[in-house]
Amino acid sequence: MRALRMVLILAVVLGGLFVGADRLAVSYAETEAADGVRLGTAKAESTAVDIKGFPFLTQVVDKRLDDVEVRLTGVRATAGGHPVRIGELTADLHDVTLNGDYGIERARAADGTALISYADLAAASGRDAKVAYGGDGKLKVTGGVRFLGRTLTRSVLSTVTLVDGNTIRVRADEVPGEGIPGLEDMVRARTDFDRRIEGLPQGMRLTKVEAREDGLAVTVTGENVVLTAG
Repeated sequence: MRALRMVLILAVVLGGLFVGADRLAVSYAETEAADGVRLGTAKAESTAVDIKGFPFLTQVVDKRLDDVEVRLTGVRATAGGHPVRIGELTADLHDVTLNGDYGIERARAADGTALISYADLAAASGRDAKVAYGGDGKLKVTGGVRFLGRTLTRSVLSTVTLVDGNTIRVRADEVPGEGIPGLEDMVRARTDFDRRIEGLPQGMRLTKVEAREDGLAVTVTGENVVLTAG
């Protein structure tokens, strides 16, 4: 009985040591991965990696992880040749392959969300206009135009859609005073725009765009996504 008790105590101690070592290894691997992982050509102010699953050590021996969450903040990307800042981009990576240095190399599948503030969206639009949430999934776009010697300010409710795969399109539903010849085109020149999101990782694409109170939410998904720094 005493021998059995000693065996159980030893098992508990060894189990605790294994768990502790496993968690230390995860913490180290997350820090190293955060320094090396890249989502395309975009640059981020900060990157955090959360490796899921237990035990980690048995996964790393196979150089393959089940699930990893990557969170980037202050991402600098491009949209239609214009710089665009993405406040936060989170991605869930599945069936992740590690390289020879145990850094994240690619994921068999990935899905996530990028959140762009309306101020950053306005800056990327290339228009002299303000963008805000208009309610009910719409954008409120405000711009000023010179018409007959006067500056007219018009606000329109606009629909945002995803076209041609990676292009965000903003179009006014209707323009106030559009019956005045030439006015509608002038207002739309301030409020309507297309912006193609560029620099995504190989294998990743946009699948949905949605106007929310906290910003423009862009859903991304992909297969065989390359995540190495380059």
